[in-house]
This record gives sequence, structure tokens and C-alpha cells, in this order.
Amino acid sequence: MKLLLTSGGITNPSIHNALVGMLGKPIVESSALCIPTAQWGHPMCGPASARRFITDQTPATMCGLGWKSVGVLELTALPSIGRDRWMPWVQETDVLLVDGGDATYLGHWMRESGLAELLPSLSETVWVGLSAGSMVMTPRIGVDFVNWPSAADDRTLGVVDFSIFPHLDHPDLPWNTVTSATRWAAGMTVPCYAIDDQTAIKVVDGNIEVISEGQWSRLTP
Repeated sequence: MKLLLTSGGITNPSIHNALVGMLGKPIVESSALCIPTAQWGHPMCGPASARRFITDQTPATMCGLGWKSVGVLELTALPSIGRDRWMPWVQETDVLLVDGGDATYLGHWMRESGLAELLPSLSETVWVGLSAGSMVMTPRIGVDFVNWPSAADDRTLGVVDFSIFPHLDHPDLPWNTVTSATRWAAGMTVPCYAIDDQTAIKVVDGNIEVISEGQWSRLTP
């Protein structure tokens, strides 16, 4: 897949332009499926925050960007309806918009639903992650970011070979400092990126590019 791994969504013109370039066509001509599943694994999320992600209005950073169409793909429902029904929905869409929450919970349901197995075949599909929706593609997220009580450990899917510390210097998360990120990175086993909500990591054919109008740091264990 083509990956656009963000901390806060499509928050500035640079990230927006990167997304359009990855799509190869305007957003208004592109179809999207949004995935709110990670929210159910995080104690700070719930029905109201899931609705905010789907309606996405003030300002629009994901679902409300002006897509040709937007649908909801709830991964916890997929095992009960059969792959013959849901796989065409995924295969025919241009972009998957994946919300934050708990990355271990999201990874669990990506595997249980069969979506993780399908990803390698989606060579032209763009995955746009927000926070945990980005972190799920990494090998590990660090125990500090695990909020789902049933998680066996901090491992996620390992699609990319780096880890992500999101929401750097966020005003509502005063503990998310460079110092905290450096301490977190010391416990990881791969290179790490600490990124703020004005930053994204673009990954296409194994090539990594940081897109930013904000602050970010590359950290090593």
C-alpha cells in the first residue's frame, strides 16, 4: 500500500498535496472508507468521538475533505458478514482513512477481520492513518501507548520498520515532549519518529519522506 502516516490527519497544505499526489487524482474524484475501530480500544474514546471522526467538520482533516464518496468500515463487524461481501468494498476504494485510539486493538481486529492479510494486494490504495491509525503499521508502539487491557504486549503489524511517537508538543498532552519521546525511543528496537500534528510520514515503495509544516525528530534506540 501507499502509506500516509499522520499524527493529526490532513492538517496543512503540504500534507494535503502529498495525499493528492499519492491518489493520482483530486480528492473530489476519489472514494474513501473510514475505519473508526481503534477508538473502541481506548478509554478516552466512545460513541461521541467516533461520530466526530466520521462527520469531521471543524476543521475537516479526514472524512470531510470533499471525497467523491465516504463509507464506514467497522472491522469488528467483518468476521460476521463474510469476506465475499466486504472485500470488494475495500478493493474498489481509493483510500482508507483510519482513526486513532488504541493501536494494539486496531491491529488485533485487522488480523481477525482479514484486512491485514489483504493489505499486500492493495498496491494502489492509500492508507491515511491518524495517530493509532498510523502507529498500527509499525512493529511496536511502546508500553506507554497501550491502553487496551487485553493486549498481550505492544506489538503491532510491522508493515514499516520504524516506530511513531505522535502528538509531539500537543497543548492538550503536556507530557508529549521531546524528552519523553527520547526516553520512549530508548526502549524501542527500530528507528523512531516523534511527530506533531502538522507532520506526516509518507511511505511509497519503501521510500520514506517526512512531510511537515511543524516539528518532528528522528530518534534512535
